[in-house]
Amino acid sequence: MENQINSAINAIKLLRSSVSNVFETTLSAQNNSIQDESSFLLELQDQLSTVDVNFKSIESTINALNVPSGPFTLGNTAVLNHEADPDRQGVYTDLVNSYNWYEKTHLYSALANTMLSQNSLKRSFYTSSNKRRRPTVPVNPAQLVDHMINSINTNNMTIKVYRPFGTPTSAFLHVNLSRVMKAAIILRGLVIELVTVKGFNEPLDSVDDHWIESRYAVFRKIQDHAHCAMLHFYSPTFAELATRSFITWLASYSNIFSEPCKRCQRFLLNNLPPTYRDFRSLEPLHEECRH
Repeated sequence: MENQINSAINAIKLLRSSVSNVFETTLSAQNNSIQDESSFLLELQDQLSTVDVNFKSIESTINALNVPSGPFTLGNTAVLNHEADPDRQGVYTDLVNSYNWYEKTHLYSALANTMLSQNSLKRSFYTSSNKRRRPTVPVNPAQLVDHMINSINTNNMTIKVYRPFGTPTSAFLHVNLSRVMKAAIILRGLVIELVTVKGFNEPLDSVDDHWIESRYAVFRKIQDHAHCAMLHFYSPTFAELATRSFITWLASYSNIFSEPCKRCQRFLLNNLPPTYRDFRSLEPLHEECRH
């Protein structure tokens, strides 16, 4: 069966080639002046005879093919010809484009994995050259967090510690700042993982409220700056000092609506108070005035 199909395909190729020769001869005679009309007619007659022979060869080859007993097994592609909507007839092209996109994504991800594996993505420069294992002293993270909160000077803020999951390694700090704003700080040990800032009249007691941004633009800006401060003060070797510094920085927002910008001396710029606090001096600045 396979040999018969190959013979039929070869016969079709010969027919197409002979027909192309006829058209090429006719076209050349039309473009150029015919000097010997009899020779042109003889050549054209020979080519048409070849076309006729090839056409009869195709007929005999096709008639020799065995008729299949049932339909061909085309898999899911057989359903494509049932689609009559013109907007969906290009599904094959979309499938090819999707496959090419997937192959490129796989290639780029493999290259990115190779490049990233060659670099150490650590958020600190602390490395230990001593390969000897040192004895570790068991410390309860919950006691460290409670001791840190009790030692912080909270004149203008109140801090409450919640452990909704009952694990000592994680804690939620709910901070109320001078009836100005609220903040929720998620800790893993003494390392800050997430900060959410909202207005004083917005809910922040439930765990689900930590994933919802404030409806006020000023507190959304403060939350963005808090994320930058969280990364700025990050230090795995001095985690307690880093968390203390962050809370001290956050406490500087108690005067956000009462102190002007240190650079432009204005309370409002683009309808916003100075939402940025310098990480060292804690001076209030507008986001546009910080550079």
